[in-house]
Amino acid sequence: MDPFRIDEIVRRLLESLPPAMRSVQQDLESNFRAVLRATLGKLDLVARDEFDAQVKVLERTRAKADALEARVTELEKMLAGSGDGSAGGLSPGSSASGPGPAPSGGGPAAH
Repeated sequence: MDPFRIDEIVRRLLESLPPAMRSVQQDLESNFRAVLRATLGKLDLVARDEFDAQVKVLERTRAKADALEARVTELEKMLAGSGDGSAGGLSPGSSASGPGPAPSGGGPAAH
């Protein structure tokens, strides 16, 4: 967790103490920080920048999946429209370009 946020939490805790307890403020402050860091360290948290990076990866993956789904739908329509399902002599598992992966149709993927 961001040290600034921990300092802010400690400041708020210290402000909520009664005036009589403020005489031991420095000891309490260091103890609050230690307890907060230890407790927050045990939580399964990620940094905001790491979270944002994963969101971007997920968005790109979703866009690719949507494009592939649209392509499969288009190919299914082409097969259904050919009448007998032979699609010009192609079996469902073959491709017109021969063995190997099917072309992506989108050029190089942006990363």
